[in-house]
Amino acid sequence: MKKFPLAPLLISLCLLALSLACNLSAGSSDQSEATVQALQESVAKTSTAQAGESSESSDELATAQAEATARSQEILATQTAGASTRDESQLATATIAAPVLAELPFYGVDPEQGRLAWIHPPVKIEVEGYRQFGHANDFIHIVARDFVMAADITWDTQYGTSGCGFMFRSDGDQKFPNQYMVAASRIGQGHVIFSALADGELANVHDFYANTLDPAFEWQNGTTNRLAIVARGNLIEIYTNQTKIGEVDTAVPPPPPVLPKAPQKPLDQSDTNAMKNYQALLKEHKDLVDQVQSNYQIALANYKTREAIFEQGFVAMLALSESGRTICQFDDAWLWLIEE
Repeated sequence: MKKFPLAPLLISLCLLALSLACNLSAGSSDQSEATVQALQESVAKTSTAQAGESSESSDELATAQAEATARSQEILATQTAGASTRDESQLATATIAAPVLAELPFYGVDPEQGRLAWIHPPVKIEVEGYRQFGHANDFIHIVARDFVMAADITWDTQYGTSGCGFMFRSDGDQKFPNQYMVAASRIGQGHVIFSALADGELANVHDFYANTLDPAFEWQNGTTNRLAIVARGNLIEIYTNQTKIGEVDTAVPPPPPVLPKAPQKPLDQSDTNAMKNYQALLKEHKDLVDQVQSNYQIALANYKTREAIFEQGFVAMLALSESGRTICQFDDAWLWLIEE
């Protein structure tokens, strides 16, 4: 799991913490030599850039370049060795794949059309501080085009605008990424947001409110929800607890947002505690509405000038922190590659 500070501009665009420039790069065993070369260049550039930000020493830059090159060669060697034993791996056994095959129909996916890319061991992503993010994926060599990705997510966030989710179809660029993200936060009792970054700028955004669509959704700290996304071409479907809460056509400009309902006043307005809680909810509602409207205006303007349609890329689980401490626990996570 890696942690990096978030750029102030991007952090203000999505979830107040939904900007991420990931250092995820690799090619699957069936990708072309060009993909492997792109991997090597991306890993090298990222490590070099990070060293450059912390020091201007040419020796450190040279060391970073050498380490990045060695890392890319290590990944290439691993994927080559893995290809020869793929049929013998645990992921190829019916016992391991059975739960995934049973879950796919909930997302309208035929288990006969595709293959299991990975089942991820449990992972906890923990970040702390102002506008931080962390990401994790033990199978970074997988490049996904059309796929299903799912995980049980248990969260503990100090601020409601912090959250957990997925990054996908990322090009791995650290400074100016092209990628999609779906993340859920506790604000509004369950705010799920899809966003697209084109050259590092917010270029598409869709807001969904899981608490009004999914009766099983839990927004409190310490609770668990299952998040899943289905990507087929330009269509991205979003599910929580196997309930479809929305879909996005990335070839269409972002629509005017549907705003969350305002909290209701307590029936007994003489109840001091109830009114205090109401005022806190009202402020949270106003902050969320302001954020959603601002995100929409920025995304709409950028969509007109930037290409925000991505066909394939790297995937990862992620945690986003507005401030304080954020913990995202991912269990029963898997990636299925759709091959129709």
